[in-house]
Amino acid sequence: MTFYQRWQSGTIKHALKTRRVALLNGPRQCGKTTLAKQLISSEVQYLTLDDVTLREAATRDPQGFVQHKHATLIIDEIQRVPSLLIAIKKVVDENTRSGQYLLTGSANIQSIPSVQESLAGRITKIRLKTLSQGEMQEAQPTFLEHAFNQDFKYAYKPSTQEEVIRMAAGGGFPEAIQLKGRDQRKWHLDYVEALLERDLKDITHIKKHDVMSRLVAILAAWSSKYMDITAICSGLSLRRETLESYINALESLYLVERVPAWRKTDYDRIGKKPKMFMADSGLMFSLLSWNLEQIRYQSDPLGKLIETFAFNEISTQVGVHSEIYELFHYRDREQREIDLIVEREDQSLLGIEIKSASVVTKNDFKHLLWFKNNLAKRRPFVGIVLYTGDSPVSFGDNLWAVPFPMIWPTGNLPL
Repeated sequence: MTFYQRWQSGTIKHALKTRRVALLNGPRQCGKTTLAKQLISSEVQYLTLDDVTLREAATRDPQGFVQHKHATLIIDEIQRVPSLLIAIKKVVDENTRSGQYLLTGSANIQSIPSVQESLAGRITKIRLKTLSQGEMQEAQPTFLEHAFNQDFKYAYKPSTQEEVIRMAAGGGFPEAIQLKGRDQRKWHLDYVEALLERDLKDITHIKKHDVMSRLVAILAAWSSKYMDITAICSGLSLRRETLESYINALESLYLVERVPAWRKTDYDRIGKKPKMFMADSGLMFSLLSWNLEQIRYQSDPLGKLIETFAFNEISTQVGVHSEIYELFHYRDREQREIDLIVEREDQSLLGIEIKSASVVTKNDFKHLLWFKNNLAKRRPFVGIVLYTGDSPVSFGDNLWAVPFPMIWPTGNLPL
């Protein structure tokens, strides 16, 4: 399988120099284990709780399992034995040296009912998502910096609309992107089935796997939409609280993600609902049984695919620089919407509209311009429309049409 240099590699190394415990979490098969194993040396020991024998030993003697004489002990799939967290807390409270443990998890351990220890003040969390196009193309995660600075004079590899659609349909699971057509779809469907049959029981006692399977497919159809729990309930005959617990479980497995609404204003007609996204556009494509011929000329499914793809690309870069950026969306009762809003630590704002079209007009900027004039006010604001065209184009007022491939620059030198 092709080796990819992951953007979070440097984040992990820095975390091990500054914190007692680092937790690398993200969906199964996104590359956590591969990334963690790159650190193995005479000073770094690796143990995986997917090994039945090691898992039994950890369950029976947590305190003994976490003892080590190495600089760092890597424990893979920590959610399989949550009691290890209490044992780790005891060790790092007695010895406050940085870099003692690197944990990985394919489920959000804080969502597991049996977890009683958060390791607050001792742990830093690092999110690994599926592969971004930038990582596949050996680019650097500098797009947001360029966008805030309105610097679009850098090298990038142009892509046609067809190429962008194919990127989106393939997604970013390292093993899945090596496959094509039906083989890729089969991989995605097998992946979801394995999660629901095996990993779900690590975090919850949900037993209705048939309902969960249907819910995953329904949420795939809701990707890029505003969450409407009532509408989702009606298709499954579930109580609201039950449905919410099911969705929370799928979030804990990193199958779906919510983007909160931007609400930092006194404007009283602002929406509060989060947006829902599948955590991988290729997974969504397969779950909905789409094929490229079907969606190429259908605006709704094509728009959903491209927006989910763009969300994953942008959110990956936000995650790499999580100390600098936060990600939101905007919607109000007047039906004004902005697909994504990135807020920088200095309160500067970047509004991002996502279009599958290869042509952009002034009308595509109307909500960005309204937001700039009415809500951003004195805050620095840049608005961009991502599109499948060829070149960056200024529309004045800090507004730009930007080709998708500029998200993954091939270099930082001026053209």
